[in-house]
Amino acid sequence: MTTSKPLVAVTMGDPAGIGSEVTVKAYPSVTEFARVVVVGDLGVVQQAKEACGADFDVRAVDSVDAIDNDPTTLSVIDCDNVDDLVHGELREEYGASSLEYVERAIDLEVEGNVDAIATAPINKQATRMAGSEHAGHTGLLAARTNTENYSMMLIEDDLRVTHVSTHAPLREACDLVTTENVLETIRVTDEALQQLGIDSPQIAVAGLNPHAGDGGLLGDEDAAEIAPAVERAVAADIDASGPISPDTVYVRAARDEFDCVVSMYHDQGHIPLKMLGFNAAGGVSGVNMTIGLPIVRTSVDHGTAFDIAGEGIASETSMVDAIQVAADVSQHR
Repeated sequence: MTTSKPLVAVTMGDPAGIGSEVTVKAYPSVTEFARVVVVGDLGVVQQAKEACGADFDVRAVDSVDAIDNDPTTLSVIDCDNVDDLVHGELREEYGASSLEYVERAIDLEVEGNVDAIATAPINKQATRMAGSEHAGHTGLLAARTNTENYSMMLIEDDLRVTHVSTHAPLREACDLVTTENVLETIRVTDEALQQLGIDSPQIAVAGLNPHAGDGGLLGDEDAAEIAPAVERAVAADIDASGPISPDTVYVRAARDEFDCVVSMYHDQGHIPLKMLGFNAAGGVSGVNMTIGLPIVRTSVDHGTAFDIAGEGIASETSMVDAIQVAADVSQHR
């Protein structure tokens, strides 16, 4: 699409969570660099507006063509699913609603009606109750766009990480560390970094074992699977290094030695990011971006926070970050 500002569809997330609140609180800030349409339920967004004390208008639109360019009005594509809202409650119907929001947003971007998607948090238990076979957003996005090779990139200031596997038990995650899987993750990481505006990305590849196997003393996966993937990436003109001991590589990346770290499993990459992203005041920053898709999708780096939902106190920082990254990436594709 060609507009003065990218149009980002923000999915509302689980109605019982904080998604509508962080979206409402983020809206005044993001109008500087993006246009926004919420895909969700108008009534829930209106309740969030009241809880957060927002002073702009909220209105329903039937299509993106009806979006008002006035930044004092937040437009909502109203799915009209929620009749009885109880904050903090796990319900099958809430899970079904949050899935519909994502599916409709995907369709909007695939059809060229929006430039990017930013997603508020869903509850995986609720979506599983609603019949979803996916562990979260990522699998659904890949399935709906027929994407086989994709990964999760987390962004927090100068530290970026991607993952060979995410929502897999640790015993299974170790088996997923194969040369082909590592190489494909390096490849999509390099592509995504260039879409973020980094012309010549430098990628670090973390080891799986302590000290990256320590010459085979602590496991052979690093030498047998990860090192060959790095060699093949370098042969394909990708600036990749590794395997590097996982207990030091994230510090080096946070000091700008690398543009991204390819992590071998979920917690290996998530823990350093969340150490940086969770602040003492309770706020959360950071962005989750699904890379390798034919569409742009970012997300907040936190969950539904059922314990504080409806109070209007959730931090919008991560949602602001997610919308900004979505807008920026859409302009580099």
